[in-house]
Amino acid sequence: MRTGLMLAVLIVLAAGSLSACGNTIDGMGRDVERAGEKIQSW
Repeated sequence: MRTGLMLAVLIVLAAGSLSACGNTIDGMGRDVERAGEKIQSW
């Protein structure tokens, strides 16, 4: 279970860094927080 969570976080970070090419790090941090909330709600 912990491995799955780590994989999900890595996927989120990879997708975030790809889509954040024109965004600020602050915006990416918000995306990661949102994804973390989604993962926790599962």
